Amino acid sequence: MGRYRPPAEKKSPYITAEGYSRLQTELQQLWERRKDVTKHLAAAAAEGDRSENAEYIYRKKELREIDYRIRYLQKRLPDLTVVDRVPDNAEQIFFGAQVELEDEDGNIQKYRIVGPDELDPQQGYISVDSPMARALLKKHTNDEINVLTPQGEFNYLILNVKYS
Repeated sequence: MGRYRPPAEKKSPYITAEGYSRLQTELQQLWERRKDVTKHLAAAAAEGDRSENAEYIYRKKELREIDYRIRYLQKRLPDLTVVDRVPDNAEQIFFGAQVELEDEDGNIQKYRIVGPDELDPQQGYISVDSPMARALLKKHTNDEINVLTPQGEFNYLILNVKYS
C-alpha cells in the first residue's frame, strides 16, 4: 500500500499587504532560528553516539520542520498578488472587505475576507476560497445570502461592508 495523496486544490494567489508583510517577517525569523538550531545540532553531534542522543534527534527534527516551512514560503511568496487598494465600489464585497452579518437568530457575526495564507478564525478572517466568502463576493449591504457548508445551509443578512 503506497502513501500516495492526491494533489491539494490550488489556493488563491491573493493576500493583503499586512499578510504579505507577516509572511516576509516569518521567513526572516525562520532563517535566524535556523542558524541557532544548526549551532545546537552541531554541538549535539559532537557528543558522540547519535543513535541514542535525544538532543541530536530533536534538533534534526526541528531543522527539518524549519526547512520545510522555509521552502514553502520561498515558493509561495513570489506567486502571491498583494491586494492593497480599495475597490471602486466600496459598497460591494470584494477581497479584503470587512463584513458584518446577521443570521436567522439575530446573532451578529463579523468576517474579513483574506487570502488562504492569512486564515485566522479567532479574528474572523476567512479565506476567499471558503464557502462563506464565495457566497459573499459581489454582494451589497442589505442583500440576503444563502451559504451551503458541511454543517448545513445557513441564511444571513449583510448589515455592513467596509474596507480598512
